[in-house]
Amino acid sequence: MNRCSWCNLNNPLYVKYHDEEWGVPIYDDKKLFELLILESFQAGLSWECILNKRENFKKAYDNFNINKIINYDENKIKKLKENKGIIRNELKIRSSIKNAKIFKQIQKEYGSFSNYIWSFTNNKVIYETNKTSSELSDKISNDLKNKGMTFVGTTIIYAYLQATGIINSHEKNCFKRGKNG
Repeated sequence: MNRCSWCNLNNPLYVKYHDEEWGVPIYDDKKLFELLILESFQAGLSWECILNKRENFKKAYDNFNINKIINYDENKIKKLKENKGIIRNELKIRSSIKNAKIFKQIQKEYGSFSNYIWSFTNNKVIYETNKTSSELSDKISNDLKNKGMTFVGTTIIYAYLQATGIINSHEKNCFKRGKNG
């Protein structure tokens, strides 16, 4: 079975992520939120590093319960900074809390975050490979920054769009590419 060349076949977690999650269109706000938080922690790191810590992030971040995260206080931030199972970057931790609050505002404004994020492509999947940013990721990144989010640069947003299936970047010979690509 052919997979994308970036998939580390020696890491079962990574293979499972590639085969079952990456590039599959997501419309569920809870899942969209989780991936946005994880992608923001990826900045400057590999996705494999974040994926290997994903279960630790789930525990540390109350299973990505947005209603709990928006209320994190200094004590919780201190605990997160001391948690060796996650990325302990204070700027990213604080950003995740701030971004959660803005995510909630977007949900209120658009009915769901899914409505918001998919509106940029008129609910269509984009098929493209060998990119780390695009006009689409530039546009969404700028919009999220204008709303007050941080750690949402165009490269992070491009990776997010790939992870959430808005952009299908499975390589042409990959079994996950699909018929439309």
